[in-house]
Amino acid sequence: MFFPEGQVRVFLYGRPVSMRLSFDGLYALARHVMHQDPLSGNLFAFINRRATQIRVLYFDL
Repeated sequence: MFFPEGQVRVFLYGRPVSMRLSFDGLYALARHVMHQDPLSGNLFAFINRRATQIRVLYFDL
């Protein structure tokens, strides 16, 4: 997947999250805790407690 340079921002959530969260749960974290709009086309990255997995939330409009 290629993104136009300078138009996509990556937000990394600063605390570990449970990888059992659904995409709705990650959406809620991005919306209410990070105070960002998940539908903006930006990338939202979340890591697990051991930092062995990453989950990226992205909505293509």
